[in-house]
Amino acid sequence: MPADEQPIPSVWARPRREREQPALSREHIVAEAVRVLDEEGVDALSMRKLGNRLGAGATSLYRHVANKDELFELAVDEVYGELPLPEPGAAADWRETVAHVARGVRAMILRHPWIAAKLGEIGLAYLGPNVLRQTEHMLAVYESAGFPLDEADQALTTVLAFVLGVSTSEAAWLSMIARSGQSEQQWVERLWPAAERAVRDYPRLRARFEAQRDGDPTKENDASFEYGLQRVLDGLQSRLG
Repeated sequence: MPADEQPIPSVWARPRREREQPALSREHIVAEAVRVLDEEGVDALSMRKLGNRLGAGATSLYRHVANKDELFELAVDEVYGELPLPEPGAAADWRETVAHVARGVRAMILRHPWIAAKLGEIGLAYLGPNVLRQTEHMLAVYESAGFPLDEADQALTTVLAFVLGVSTSEAAWLSMIARSGQSEQQWVERLWPAAERAVRDYPRLRARFEAQRDGDPTKENDASFEYGLQRVLDGLQSRLG
């Protein structure tokens, strides 16, 4: 088969197959896949395990989803459906609207830490209906605020890159703590002596560690995210003069 006739490996690039098994819908499969990912992580998901949880064989799943890569595309779009959509007229306060959605993206990643590991390797996930809907609404917000459409697209990408970068690291940290069976505060307390020894020859780092010694890690993470988000929005605001 010529290269230009090869099928594109994405669930969004082929017609949806008819349901041959009415009791087992694609929506049902995806919802259960998200539960597995939330409970056990990326490495635990397999078509066989999913089939067992659904009371069906893996072959039955393949009637609806071609492979595990497609399953991940569908799972990512499913959780994107949790994000808030801007209300009509939201451009009147575009900064707060963008900030509200950015906080929603961060919260979504922290609820579903597995998504952080998959966002960079899920093919044509940007063609999923929930991702497309979110993108269209946000482009409208930026455009109504005064950005030309091409720059609105770049602004959207810039904010999303910031949120994904910060939230991916945060999700990885929280996942590691969750595997330990301890709270974040307990983990920080255990880590502290080693951290103090590591920074004793670095006065600026030592001062920062000491300032954070008795802080609440969750509140500090929230404050750090908010600081970075507002500085990104400051930069975009300057483009509007």
